[in-house]
Amino acid sequence: MDLNRAIGVAAAGLKAQAGRMRIIAENIANADSTARTPGGEPYRRKVPTLKASFDDALAAQVVTLGRVERDRSDFGVKHEPGHPLADARGDVLMPNVNPLIEQMDMREAQRSYEANLNMVGAARRMISRTLDILRA
Repeated sequence: MDLNRAIGVAAAGLKAQAGRMRIIAENIANADSTARTPGGEPYRRKVPTLKASFDDALAAQVVTLGRVERDRSDFGVKHEPGHPLADARGDVLMPNVNPLIEQMDMREAQRSYEANLNMVGAARRMISRTLDILRA
């Protein structure tokens, strides 16, 4: 595999992980969002997926951000009788977002992003060293 192709594959990984981090950040930002109207549903957690696809320009398999799916797990319930969206029992539906899980997902995406970034840096250094050898 040539170094330009390696940079292209790593760049695709950077883009996919950046998209994943954006979705995770949205989940974290909405962890306490309630419904907008009485009887409505609160924010539903989004789950990013990654998929492998063939890039014709690079002639290589790359990872891309796939479909963003909705987490179908149950909403949380918080007892707040004074809340404007509380039901007859005083319960309010809360998003199905667990901030601890989101933080761990964010850390994993960040580490994958950094690994791809390191790959780009290593390939650039190799290209630079090759050019230095050819000049000598």
